[in-house]
Amino acid sequence: MAKTHIIKIENVNIIERGGGVQTTPLITRHDAADAKFTTGMSVYPKGKGAFPHLHNCDEQVTLLEGVGECEVEGVVTPLVRYDSTYIPAGKVHAFRNTGDTPMRILWIYSSMEVTRTFEGSDEEVEHLSARDLMSK
Repeated sequence: MAKTHIIKIENVNIIERGGGVQTTPLITRHDAADAKFTTGMSVYPKGKGAFPHLHNCDEQVTLLEGVGECEVEGVVTPLVRYDSTYIPAGKVHAFRNTGDTPMRILWIYSSMEVTRTFEGSDEEVEHLSARDLMSK
């Protein structure tokens, strides 16, 4: 039987991801090794976005604050508060802040072992590692 985990936001260390992007990990393999998914939030400053990339697992994202866009394999879709996406493993995608205020997203991965491969690279990096920089 899996153990219950309560993550108190005041105890979570915010990770600087490059370009002013900040990530707050919530459920990760480091804190809840018996969980079946990985979750967290990222905040993108005005005009910032992720480099196009793909993951080894499925990803669900909900835009919590601000406005932005999601590009999946070249198709761009505008996003507003509470819009949600589901992106299957292996699809190149990126989220970008298109508004005048910070954009906050909640992300959920379908695995505890999450990797990112940036478009144009064969190098797979561990999610939230020092080499997993987000912003352009």
